[in-house]
Amino acid sequence: MSMNGAESLVHTLLASGIDTCFANPGTSEMHFVAALDRVPGMRCVLGLQENVVTGAADGYARIAGKPAATLLHCGPGLANGWANLHNGRRANTMMVNCVGDQATYHRPLDAPLTADTEGLARAVSGWVKTCSSAAEVGSLAAVAAQAAQSSPGTIATLILPSDTCWDQGGVVAAALPIPAAPTAAPHAVKTAAGLLRNGKKTLLVLGNAALRAGPVADAVRIAAATGADVIAAGSNGRVERGRGRHPLNRIPYPVDQAVALLSKYAQVILVGTAKPVIFFAYPNKPGTPVPADAQLHVLTRPEHDQAQALAALAGELGNPAPVPHTEGGEAMLGRGRITTEAFAATLAALMPEHAIIADESVTFGRAFFPATHHAAPHDWLNVTGGAIGGGIPLATGAAIAAAGRRVINLQADGSAMYTIQGLWTQARENLDVTTVIFSNRKYQILIGELANVGANPGRTAMDMMDLGNPDLDFVKMGEGMGVPGAHATTMEQFNDLFAQSLGRKGPFLIECII
Repeated sequence: MSMNGAESLVHTLLASGIDTCFANPGTSEMHFVAALDRVPGMRCVLGLQENVVTGAADGYARIAGKPAATLLHCGPGLANGWANLHNGRRANTMMVNCVGDQATYHRPLDAPLTADTEGLARAVSGWVKTCSSAAEVGSLAAVAAQAAQSSPGTIATLILPSDTCWDQGGVVAAALPIPAAPTAAPHAVKTAAGLLRNGKKTLLVLGNAALRAGPVADAVRIAAATGADVIAAGSNGRVERGRGRHPLNRIPYPVDQAVALLSKYAQVILVGTAKPVIFFAYPNKPGTPVPADAQLHVLTRPEHDQAQALAALAGELGNPAPVPHTEGGEAMLGRGRITTEAFAATLAALMPEHAIIADESVTFGRAFFPATHHAAPHDWLNVTGGAIGGGIPLATGAAIAAAGRRVINLQADGSAMYTIQGLWTQARENLDVTTVIFSNRKYQILIGELANVGANPGRTAMDMMDLGNPDLDFVKMGEGMGVPGAHATTMEQFNDLFAQSLGRKGPFLIECII
């Protein structure tokens, strides 16, 4: 059967297990859009801005364990989605970007949307290719899907000049095998065991797939048997946590706290993560919290099989006994003024089983993670790359991937404005997302950063941190996009609204005035 390039693309993506597409298409992508009518099986989710599209594809893959496709319009559309592609790259997210572009024969004319699309893609992609004909679209799509799913996961970007989509001659390609994750080198395992036996103060730092419940349990029993400590990297794509799982703290964001915490360790063993670094350089402060004289050992890199590595390390140490889970005390609702501690208490008490937390709460939320170790079992997603505007899209994509699970988006007000359009997608798809906006009406994190870098701000500088002139009203914005909501000025109000939101279908927004 004759088909065009776009039809072969859709067929090949489906054959490769990619059945969800987050899209914001333009003229160059119209034949892909038309092919979606003729080829059943692809769920298409419209985002009103490309950074919603790419962030939602990131959240989807973290929960679904497989990639989604995105559909983006030429170089500028890819650029609009670039910040959340950066976040996704830092999370080792699986994703296949399908980016329309000028027809091969039209590109030399330098039409207004012509851009260095490949250059934009390379900075956030592990694999990039531009199609040259309809006949190769299918085969390249299969390679893109394979690349995206190769451990630890990457962003693959397929650039599709419009004539490669509308021309006949498309060929469907079969799915390609996904390579198994490499296992830890036996020498690395033996070296780690030797370090753990030598009596020096040792820290295991876990990241990526080492933060699933099984590998964490192995790391905890290794630590208990050797006197080591275990911690998670500061920002992570997905952490499985809650009751029945071992509690694990993270390396803190503030430089002084991170340096103080790690100062006692003579040895640091990395499991599925890179050497910890401080987010920014600060005058007269170190760039890493790892002591300069500490011995650093890499057990595994992110692409390795983390479960295998930790099980092998436990075996090398004589298979120490599992450590029983600790259970917290009775959960109590927060009362009175909305504070970070009171909010965390309510979150821990009311969080439903198997909830998903999309956390972009920034400064107000730094107490949330340690205060929810013993909440109901849940997954915790961070904005891994530090490019703000990830929270709402992450929650949107996670909800698409996890029908029947409640997604809770803990969201700072300033960063919410970067991708507020994601609320419209939540309403359109009737997604079970509770968005909690922490409205302090300022860029609070930047006020702290002014002090960290030693600046002496005056009126002009402080005005640049102010979101209160005029005040933003997120409830009205949400209602304008189809998401009902309400304001909360006390914990009692929030507790009632939060409980109601968890018991209803569809999205709901709570703006906490803090």
